[in-house]
Amino acid sequence: MVIIVMRPTATAAQIGEVLRRIEAEGLHAHLSRGEERTIIGVIGDDPPKSKQRWEALEGVEKVMPVTQPFKLASREFKAEKTLIEIGNVIIGGDEVVVMAGPCSVESYEQMLATAQVVKAAGATVLRGGAFKPRTSPYDFQGLGKEGLEILAAVRAATGLLIVTEVMSPEQVELVARYADILQVGARNMQNYALLHALGEAQKPVLLKRGISGMIKELLMCAEYILSHGNYQVMLCERGIRTYETATRNTFDLNAIPVLQHLSHLPVVADPSHGVGKWEYVGAVTRGALAAGADGLIIEVHPDPSNAWSDGQQSLTPEDFAQLMGQCRRIAEAIGRCIAPALPSLSQELPPSNGRAGDYQT
Repeated sequence: MVIIVMRPTATAAQIGEVLRRIEAEGLHAHLSRGEERTIIGVIGDDPPKSKQRWEALEGVEKVMPVTQPFKLASREFKAEKTLIEIGNVIIGGDEVVVMAGPCSVESYEQMLATAQVVKAAGATVLRGGAFKPRTSPYDFQGLGKEGLEILAAVRAATGLLIVTEVMSPEQVELVARYADILQVGARNMQNYALLHALGEAQKPVLLKRGISGMIKELLMCAEYILSHGNYQVMLCERGIRTYETATRNTFDLNAIPVLQHLSHLPVVADPSHGVGKWEYVGAVTRGALAAGADGLIIEVHPDPSNAWSDGQQSLTPEDFAQLMGQCRRIAEAIGRCIAPALPSLSQELPPSNGRAGDYQT
């Protein structure tokens, strides 16, 4: 791959002609518009000697090869940070976006109660699993479509965005109808069929690092999604497997600045899965924020001891509110802030009789 850097004065017609020439030669063009320059990535079997013919086109300033194997995800392709805009929420900017909620959707009442407290504390995105990949086939696997309907009803009541996991290519269309952000769990980081489907879906994606995945492998998996022209990808550090047994996983704090250096994609930290024990979540959250995370995804449950899954790593609403107060002070110290809460979309909560299908979504 090479990148064609257009001059700041390049016209729309000149940019269009470069794109036309690329497509005419059977190559693929990926366009990145920055504040000062437009950059065009050329992907395909393009011989090195072709550099001169691209440089000869009007409006072209220079042509450079991309040396990283993750072409579209690299800082070489795009030096400026990618901003992902979902409604009024911007991920990747100065505001740190907080995603919070329980591991699993259990009921409308549980999700609504959680949504109200995490929003009051500073979250702008509600997390909750409708489909749950579990280590044991006998553990709770999620409510499925009913869980998605509950999430949509709670979004209508609170105004929070929704992030939830999708496990297979066949689920993408269904989950995309309900969720604002599609999450790829650690077990599915290298599910290439799923990554292709998410690229085609053109919806924001939260891509979690595999439990034994290297940083390079995470970026190559992001490349699968980006190759379809879907640049709305967030990279998530959620801990990796090491020989240590004191915590569920080992949270790789190094990954945050490394990913920021190598890639223009926003980086989200998941301290809950990173350590697996609620006692350590606060400390790891504060460290991740100080290290430069663009977002945080934290498990919060109104009654962790009775949670249907991952209660041992879930914060209570009180602990979460206290942690958000600490995070605000850390964010201010490093020149950032916690994204403000969203206004509610509805002042009246939808009636509940315990069945998600009866809520208007």
